[in-house]
Amino acid sequence: MARLHGIFGRPFVDLSPYVDTDVFPEIHEEITRGLVDAPATYTGGTLKWMGVVAPWQLDDGYLDANDVLAGLNAKEFEAFLALGDQPATDERTFGDETERPFTHRQMRWLELRHQVYFPWKTCHHFLENDTWDDKHSGKGKSFDPVLEELFPKTVRFIKDLPFLEIGRAVLFGIAPNDHAPFHRDAEPGVALSIAQSINFVPGSGKQLVLASPDGAEECPIDAPIYWFNDMDWHGVPAAPTFRYSIRVDGAFDHDFLRRVESACREGRKRR
Repeated sequence: MARLHGIFGRPFVDLSPYVDTDVFPEIHEEITRGLVDAPATYTGGTLKWMGVVAPWQLDDGYLDANDVLAGLNAKEFEAFLALGDQPATDERTFGDETERPFTHRQMRWLELRHQVYFPWKTCHHFLENDTWDDKHSGKGKSFDPVLEELFPKTVRFIKDLPFLEIGRAVLFGIAPNDHAPFHRDAEPGVALSIAQSINFVPGSGKQLVLASPDGAEECPIDAPIYWFNDMDWHGVPAAPTFRYSIRVDGAFDHDFLRRVESACREGRKRR
């Protein structure tokens, strides 16, 4: 798919040759047990409001939280605020990339009362970023001690990945029959460089799909651990089972990055 932005001339980079994944069965066992007790939250309910959803999915019928909040009458908005821990406000924008994060009760109410769609109903930040722009810096950050206790093998694997520093590590889980709409995390021509991140799927069968700018072509990612260009449209199709993946953002080890680039460019020469 030449129309994808890709990485070093490839749609994505399979990182299996560079990262030992033999521990994945153990991590999968740990995650599926630990999720039973971990305090989860939703995310993704404001993607359309954020302007990052692919054009062909804007009118798909799935409701955005901030669009719904904008249309609530005074009584309904008061009911919404009563479920949160924010001070009283007339502001109608909440969630990601705002100073007013949803509480879980607010998200459940928006889902149940107003049919708002939250693509990821299991979300855990092993390492939290303050803003989207600081996800590559580890300065002043530490892993969540509760999650580190619940998922010690997973956190150890994340810490051993080839990064100079890690700025964010998040588990994204999708409920059976749910999907993640095609979206992109950075706008081509605006982002100065490809975000350095590693995504891995220890065993849940979650498959990320890349799409061409017009959505006419799709490229499924068939690797258990990979790096993709988040300036490309990407999403997860619906499936009958729960699925999850973990994304880690940061700054790559320089030697690792050189090895990956060299192998990708050498592979292109051989074609």
